[in-house]
Amino acid sequence: MNFQILVADESHAHFAQGICDEIYQSSLERGTGIAKRKPEYIIGKMKDGKAVIALDEEGNFAGFSYIESWEGKQYVANSGLIVAHAYRGMGLAKLIKHRIFKLSRERYPDAKIFSITTGAAVMKMNYELGFRPVTFSELTHDPEFWKGCQGCRHFPILEEKNYKMCICTGLLYDPKEHITVHGVEINKEI
Repeated sequence: MNFQILVADESHAHFAQGICDEIYQSSLERGTGIAKRKPEYIIGKMKDGKAVIALDEEGNFAGFSYIESWEGKQYVANSGLIVAHAYRGMGLAKLIKHRIFKLSRERYPDAKIFSITTGAAVMKMNYELGFRPVTFSELTHDPEFWKGCQGCRHFPILEEKNYKMCICTGLLYDPKEHITVHGVEINKEI
């Protein structure tokens, strides 16, 4: 099956409720702490050009992810990666992840990009893009970011640990740790 992987805009707003429902359903099925999002939040990301949507050949919602910047655009979070049930197992998550990473680098070329996840598949995709595991102290210190975790069932753990650790793994891509040689990005020795 072929998919269109697009930077979302307001024409995709009618998919927002379905995206929120898919994120929530996935959280229940996996027993993980995916934070809930409201359709208005997702629509805002679309209108701001800070989201990627995947559509199937008939124009149906197939997957989604969004970005948010923190601390004066020094940090960018890749968040909300979801693939609709009917399209799982087709490699779509990787396509979406690569496009949201590219969008993050285009919009915020000097920012550190981070992701927090409990999913092994997302961790593997991040490693392939040059992310490395980090402690939460290396992520944004912006309290507004951590407010986004309040909808997660594991939030009490994060709060109890003073926002320094949780069930999720923090992953970071620092552009200063990478160089480009003949159009190919290479990790520098850290």
